[in-house]
Amino acid sequence: MSGTHHTAPGEGTPAGPTAGVSRPGTTQIFFSATQYAAATVTAALRAGLFGPRGEHRRILVVSNTAAVPEVGTPLDRMAGFERLRPEFDEVRSWNEFISPHHPAGWSPRGQDLLLWEKAVRLAWNLGDEPVEIACESIQANPSRAVADIFADSPIHVYADGLMSYGPTRNRIPHGMSSRIARVLHLDLIPGLRPMLLSEYGVQPEAVPNEAIVDVLAQIGEEGAGLLAERLPAEDRPTAVLLGQYLSAIDLITQDEEEELHVRMLRAAARAGHRDVLFKPHPSAPAVYNTSLEAAAAELGVRLTVLSEPVLAETVFARLKPDLVIGCFSTALMTAAAFYGIPVARVGTELLLDRITPYENSNRVPLTIIDAALPDAERDEIGTPLALDSLSGELGALVRTVGYCMQSRKHPDLREEAAAWLTAHLADHPQYFKKRRLTMLRLPGGSPVRAEALRRHPAVRKAVRQIRARQR
Repeated sequence: MSGTHHTAPGEGTPAGPTAGVSRPGTTQIFFSATQYAAATVTAALRAGLFGPRGEHRRILVVSNTAAVPEVGTPLDRMAGFERLRPEFDEVRSWNEFISPHHPAGWSPRGQDLLLWEKAVRLAWNLGDEPVEIACESIQANPSRAVADIFADSPIHVYADGLMSYGPTRNRIPHGMSSRIARVLHLDLIPGLRPMLLSEYGVQPEAVPNEAIVDVLAQIGEEGAGLLAERLPAEDRPTAVLLGQYLSAIDLITQDEEEELHVRMLRAAARAGHRDVLFKPHPSAPAVYNTSLEAAAAELGVRLTVLSEPVLAETVFARLKPDLVIGCFSTALMTAAAFYGIPVARVGTELLLDRITPYENSNRVPLTIIDAALPDAERDEIGTPLALDSLSGELGALVRTVGYCMQSRKHPDLREEAAAWLTAHLADHPQYFKKRRLTMLRLPGGSPVRAEALRRHPAVRKAVRQIRARQR
């Protein structure tokens, strides 16, 4: 088959005498590309969301979707993975199995799907036993490729961030969408219902917060030791700044992102913090730190830059800061929801103006953070979020933005969206583009656009030609 001559099976790492032994029930295969994703699915397992441990053979398949996977560290070799490992009978590498193809760019040809399924079953000793798939974003590879290969298997989609609250970006074929059993998500905003895959009737199910917090604490133990060495408990930073590396996804320039970090630092200083920790994105260039250090010296703030691979949640749990400031990182909401730490935002207005296209999946996380968190540069900050009271007004806003992003998938939301815009658009114009509202003929759009289009010479000429043909 095309592309299979150079495919080598991934090397599994057995988990003791039970590895590879067929058990009653199905084989459950979990696909994860990040440590956080693996932690989420481990928490779901420990919470019993995939059935009793003894009734299933469980395989974790890791993939590295970085641009150059060879220079990165696979999640099964990262510090803390040994705390997740006991939940799985085997660990396999998707990168190795499809080598030399890249996991993010490769998918099998339609006519080769049966051959690929046979190849996977043979390589991983699956035999003819039934298989269940649990994967991240079903809209992109490698999840899409795996779902295609196991064309008859039930699919569980799990989402570990704020994107689950937004609409599905790409269309899912009926043969695949009908197999999706549920969307597992973190309950970061109690009462707010995820829109992801809801147009297909897929129901969301929350992973219990206590389960994910416990897993994150376990895999963060090594990072906690590192923090203890670098930051004495009696003189800890009281504010944490989160970097996201937004220039890498072309939302802003590198210079603008550097300035964003400086604005975060100034906001922390404005709130009275003189000992601040900056946690940059792992892929961010070191030049970001130099501009921040210069600003810290000017402000009289002691700055610690944490470049080591420590989870943000480990920082929150161990340092217990009084404030976390970021742009629209999901970690802002984990700080609030899991650890009760006050949070604040900086720079969301710039991102709301820049983000394109309107369907961009980052739009809903950005909207949630902008609407739910105080502005660190203008508002009073330092009070924990009242999370239980957020979902009402926030839910209506998210559904309205979601409808504007994907109106054809959610026609049932049109009336609610129109009513929300009529009542609130004047106070919240930053979440909508006039052109989008005009195109959807919603309140706030331009009422003259359609009439002006009808008067356009080219349109009138085309109409005359069509009518002439019809005669």
